[in-house]
Amino acid sequence: MYSGIPFPDIDPVIFQIGFFALRWYSLAYFVGILLAWWLVRRMSVFSKSTFTVLKVDDFLGYAILGIILGGRLGYVLFYNLMYFTENPLEVFAVWNGGMSFHGGLLGMIIATITFCKVKKINLYMVSDMLCAVAPIGLFLGRLANFANGELYGRVTHAVPWAIIFPMGGDEPRHPSQLYEALWEGIFLFVVLNCVWWKSEKYRNRYGFTAGLFFCLYGAGRFFLEMLREPDAHLGFFAHYFTMGQLLCVPMLILGLWLIYRSSPKVQLRKIARSKNES
Repeated sequence: MYSGIPFPDIDPVIFQIGFFALRWYSLAYFVGILLAWWLVRRMSVFSKSTFTVLKVDDFLGYAILGIILGGRLGYVLFYNLMYFTENPLEVFAVWNGGMSFHGGLLGMIIATITFCKVKKINLYMVSDMLCAVAPIGLFLGRLANFANGELYGRVTHAVPWAIIFPMGGDEPRHPSQLYEALWEGIFLFVVLNCVWWKSEKYRNRYGFTAGLFFCLYGAGRFFLEMLREPDAHLGFFAHYFTMGQLLCVPMLILGLWLIYRSSPKVQLRKIARSKNES
């Protein structure tokens, strides 16, 4: 039995000048997008793809809108619709926190599809690059969640690193934000980038890296939700599942479909079918 480690005294506001306040959450988004943009530019040069450096720069605006609008609207719709229905102006108060990964992902998907149609670029090739760099933002976002003392884990007396979070009462809890940072951030980044950079075979199977991301994230998040405290206003669905787990199911299905679609046999059948139709 462990009594828990006191939560470190971390101010969610890094510094404030007048009405402007820089928060860990905002910094995580800014640095995550900046590093991802830089790495995708390098991937573009390395692969000599039609997703050129100039097009990567053009895509940056689409990405920012997709992530921020999708993340906020996802949180509003999936996690706290009743509250925002009663307080509609709070929808725009993004500085108070409240972003959904699944909503941001959906926004990013819509932005990517739109961009690729406009620029006439292979959607699956671009998706592979974006999914390979996505763990950067996920890692920084989870660290920001920890700094804010939010999205903490369930009560436990079984591990020596359990933490007593100020907003979680007096009981020690799993630091689930750090678990997710390790899985969604470090582990996924290493695996996906090893696949994309080191294996030309899988890099040229457009959609494979993206499918792997959806599968690994969905499976890992589904498991880690068992250690994370569910949202108080939502609780459990069917007495067991959390909203985060339910939203991971379509991710797993999409990931498996992308991996299947990228297989050489499926691609050869598509080519043969298109030739017969022509």
